Amino acid sequence: MKARIPNAGNSGNMMKQIQKMQEEMARVQAECEAAEYTAGAGGGAVEVTVNGKHEVVKIDMKPEIVDPEDIEMLQDLLIASINEAMRKADEASEREMGKITGGLNLPGMPGGLF
Repeated sequence: MKARIPNAGNSGNMMKQIQKMQEEMARVQAECEAAEYTAGAGGGAVEVTVNGKHEVVKIDMKPEIVDPEDIEMLQDLLIASINEAMRKADEASEREMGKITGGLNLPGMPGGLF
């Protein structure tokens, strides 16, 4: 008498679903890395744009914000803008991956994926 493995017929289907999910995750990851996220500080005096790979791709500053007597304020505005843009990039990546995984708690995700 042969031993039967429960749901053995479903393992091929499950592997296809996993492969499809992996492909979809790779596609979304590439889209998130290419996307740009902008954040500003100082009422729009400074705006920073980053991509999904956490690379700063653009900094816009209003000329009046550049005060040689107050470099610290400019530095603070840049830091605040960069951190907020990075936060936006992270949130977008996590949200998009969550759509694919359906809230599954997979090892290495999110945070470690990007």
